[in-house]
Amino acid sequence: MNEERKATITDVARRAGVSTATAGRVLGGYGYSSTEMKTRVQDAATALGYSPNLLARSLITGLTRTIGFVAGDIQSPFYAKILRGISDAADEAGFALLITNSDETIEREVDAIRLLREKQVDGMIVSPCDTQRSPHLRDAAAATPLVLIDRQVRGLDVDSIGVDNVEAVQTGIARLIERGHRRIGMVAELQSTRPDELATFVSGICADPATDVSTLYPSWQRLAGFVRAHTAAGVPVDLSLIAQVGDYSMEEAERQARAMLARSDRPSALFTADGLMTEGTMHAITACGLRIPDDLSLVGFDELDWMAFVSPGIDAIAQPRRLMGQRATQMLIERMDQADLAPRKLTLAARQILRGSVRTVTPTG
Repeated sequence: MNEERKATITDVARRAGVSTATAGRVLGGYGYSSTEMKTRVQDAATALGYSPNLLARSLITGLTRTIGFVAGDIQSPFYAKILRGISDAADEAGFALLITNSDETIEREVDAIRLLREKQVDGMIVSPCDTQRSPHLRDAAAATPLVLIDRQVRGLDVDSIGVDNVEAVQTGIARLIERGHRRIGMVAELQSTRPDELATFVSGICADPATDVSTLYPSWQRLAGFVRAHTAAGVPVDLSLIAQVGDYSMEEAERQARAMLARSDRPSALFTADGLMTEGTMHAITACGLRIPDDLSLVGFDELDWMAFVSPGIDAIAQPRRLMGQRATQMLIERMDQADLAPRKLTLAARQILRGSVRTVTPTG
């Protein structure tokens, strides 16, 4: 062959001694071909340096072999680990990956979904901003396989994957109560639209711990676990010890935590509802000159790399983030192959990692 001319599928078929249609099936990954045929065609393609025409393949199969991912905040360690898992599973299955970022805003998420649909991805993995309405996701799900990760959308019957936030936090807070802590503070985003929403939510969970919170934002699910642990132990929930940050901001988390720790009746332990809240709270603890765990016990939701390297290490409730990404991708590919599967909800277990940031105290009150 003339080295300046790219090898074509006809060249591959001729070298392998098969029809062009057979070579197309093997290289396109569709239809049936015997193992012998596959080996001959693939060896011929390798020898000729053949590069498939992906556009032509997509016109034949109706597939682009591409998956789209909409992350809430690509800079967050939480999404970085999920992305690693998605990338690994997609690469193993022979899919390319398009990554977009919503910055936790509905406007950018709508734009991201529109872009992915225009790119004709074969399926999407999305961590939705709006867990109650999301009409753009409902439209997308009607046309494209969709898996929701970390969060669900009320009434949207598609595959989803996450952890049991309520159970994981209830277990972690119950351990604090068992260690004698009665004044436990919480630092969480907890965005709300009504001034009384926090009090109403807490009183509702106290009255009915079995309330379904599965389609609420994760920080509210974690608050439900926090409240359930108190209720189960007969310990009243002090609303003044719940820092409702309201904005996904490390600086605001630090400000709120500093205000709580400056009180004469400050809590003996703090629970932070995600990695960003933990980082802001650590800044506040340092600024207040407090020592962990002598002056304050601390448990954080989500495992961050630095938690194992400070002294003492920080106790964490760890989500299997990389596994979440891998399983979400596998679910999506299965959905592409079997569109009539009933919607699946996969719940993975979180781990309680103990490193010494919680001490036993004598209960008061």
